[in-house]
Amino acid sequence: MTLEQFLIDHFPSWAIIPEAVKPWVSLTVAGVALLAAAWLANAIAKRILLRGLKGVAGRTSAAWDDRLITHHVFDRLSHIAPAVVFYLATPLFLEADWLEPLVERVAFVAMILISARVVDALLNFTVDTAKSHPALADKPVKSWVQVLKIFLWAFAAIFAISTLMDKSPWALLGGLGALTAVLLLVFKDSILGLVASIQISALGLVQVGDWIEVPKYGADGDVIDISLTTVRIQNWDKTISTIPTYALVSDSFKNWRGMQESGGRRMKRALRIDMNSVRFLTPEDTKNLRKVQHLAPYLDKKEKELSQWNAEKGVDKNLDVNGRRLTNLGTFREYLRCWLTAHPEISQDMTFLVRQLTPDEHGLPVEIYIFSTEQRWAHYEGILGDIFDHMIAALPTFGLLVYQKPTGADFSGLRPPSA
Repeated sequence: MTLEQFLIDHFPSWAIIPEAVKPWVSLTVAGVALLAAAWLANAIAKRILLRGLKGVAGRTSAAWDDRLITHHVFDRLSHIAPAVVFYLATPLFLEADWLEPLVERVAFVAMILISARVVDALLNFTVDTAKSHPALADKPVKSWVQVLKIFLWAFAAIFAISTLMDKSPWALLGGLGALTAVLLLVFKDSILGLVASIQISALGLVQVGDWIEVPKYGADGDVIDISLTTVRIQNWDKTISTIPTYALVSDSFKNWRGMQESGGRRMKRALRIDMNSVRFLTPEDTKNLRKVQHLAPYLDKKEKELSQWNAEKGVDKNLDVNGRRLTNLGTFREYLRCWLTAHPEISQDMTFLVRQLTPDEHGLPVEIYIFSTEQRWAHYEGILGDIFDHMIAALPTFGLLVYQKPTGADFSGLRPPSA
């Protein structure tokens, strides 16, 4: 039964309406009826079905359904109800040949766009779920999803335009070939980011949670997000640096993940010794240093070795410079090695060096190159500070002086007496 026949059968006054006005009255009634049906479908979808789904999700112990609600998957899906009503009910209510296909196309386009928004929300749900999955927590899932979103909305736009134009989408895709150069220019950053994301993922260059340094961009901190076009880094001063994803492929950066995974953190620092304080040990010095813990076995072994060597070579012992002798600096280095070996927070399984570097105008550097078992920054700095506090305090025991540039306080004692 057509709408006009329905009006004739149920409204006797329809006959008295002028023929020229009847099409417009019929069109108005049809429009009101369509709007009422769409409103009713929207009310049922949102006030009954949507509330029911949210109530069920809130009562379950599972977390995934709560995330679906958080990302508005069902909210966006509920918008499709009035569009479906318009698409299905238009042939029943509208009899105008020019208007019926137009409304159907617009309704179908609305269904396409709403469906794309639902899939978009599902992709956001996927990213959120991947963060809690151990196997995907360190993968750039967000970048992959953003690539899928680009294709999703590109295809949605193509199908929507082809529907409005009543053309095949494949014909429209063929026409886009001429716009390839323009598209490449518009999506340059996205394309570079896509390629960089693939390289970062395949080579494992950066993961969320890594501590990285990118000097070119002044970034030094933890990676908190990797997207298709940008990487967000929370610096140690709590500021946020945003750098292009492809910069991690094209530019140099430092990733501290290896240190974090190794179980140790490097300590590499030198103490500069005043070379004027370096000398041979006297018998009195050796006697006093035997009281230092860990040094007595070393001194016994070394004195025996040196005495045997000097005797074999027939060394004249009247001068200390002849033959081989113990020095206060060499003994101090051995003390540091023994003391650090006994330190509970220094790794003995990684590189362990107490070495002497090239002397210069600023003294003679004695460097420790070791690894701490503590990786936390504050604790690490505390251990390093304690080690150098001890090193500086121990120098007078060996007759050594630390090198320090003269200051005003050093020269104040050199003033001539006043007249």
